[in-house]
Amino acid sequence: MRAIDLNGFGGPETMSWAETPDPTLGHGEVLIDVAAAGVNRADLLQRRGHYPPPPGASPVIGLECSGVIAEVGDGVRDWAVGDRVCALLSGGGYAERVAVPATQVLPVPDGLDLGAAAGLPEVAATVWSNLVMTAGLRADHLVLIHGGGGGVGTHAIQVAKALGARVAVTAGSADKLARCAELGANVLINYREDDFVTAVRAEESGAGGPGADIILDNMGAAYLERNVDALAANGKLVVIGMQGGVSAELNLAALLAKWGTVHATNVRARPATGVGGKAEIIAEVRRHLWPLIADGTVVPVIAAELPIEEAGEAHRLLDSGEVFGKVVLRVKEL
Repeated sequence: MRAIDLNGFGGPETMSWAETPDPTLGHGEVLIDVAAAGVNRADLLQRRGHYPPPPGASPVIGLECSGVIAEVGDGVRDWAVGDRVCALLSGGGYAERVAVPATQVLPVPDGLDLGAAAGLPEVAATVWSNLVMTAGLRADHLVLIHGGGGGVGTHAIQVAKALGARVAVTAGSADKLARCAELGANVLINYREDDFVTAVRAEESGAGGPGADIILDNMGAAYLERNVDALAANGKLVVIGMQGGVSAELNLAALLAKWGTVHATNVRARPATGVGGKAEIIAEVRRHLWPLIADGTVVPVIAAELPIEEAGEAHRLLDSGEVFGKVVLRVKEL
């Protein structure tokens, strides 16, 4: 088959569409003919050599895909050849075929094409596992979502609103904030002009005091101190990215005074099964979130679709920060 090959680590020019060995189908896995693959910031990190795949995972970039099942392995009962699916991967999405545990596969929601479906599994798993399973999102909560215009951000706004929460977002332009408002965001903060701590603490939390009940953060170190300041009593800060660095000083006294908690999580490194594993997350996503996608309450926001041969340009586009929503790579028509 063909897949995106890395010719060393570095810029987008290191990627090429080349021949590579076919994946091997293991017990409990399905083989997917890939129609499209979602592009994520983790892919950019892997290309630069900063985010290696977990042991045993495909070295090919790509954490999610859509397509059609071409083969089912021993022990698979719930899927059949020809099923239209999308899947959460530990790697291997930028390719013509990928093998994945059947427990990480989701049906393509009715009415959704395979291009849009390719941009769903990673954001769905990230948002549901962090906002709901980790932070315990409730209908009366005030949720602050950093990077509201990104793939995770656009999805998180819709999920939080669907569950009855109030949503504050940060973004870097008036246009992005206006589009976040269209998705349901209530409090719009331009991080280039406004202090998000001041803006969020002007709002009332579910507990009745100032601040955010939950903060979903993609910045890491750069925002740590201010995120703690923005938390309400019993607030939860969930760090899912490190775009602003990896190391910062945590004021434990400030956190303790609010009975607050800090969680730092990712999806890729989780085990395939067990408590908190990928299989559990995907089962919860299918049970609770997939009906919201099927009825149009939550929709995938796709900024651009490019052919897989232009993976480098897709990475440049995502890295520019100019897109609103997800970038998707089309591999082939199915």
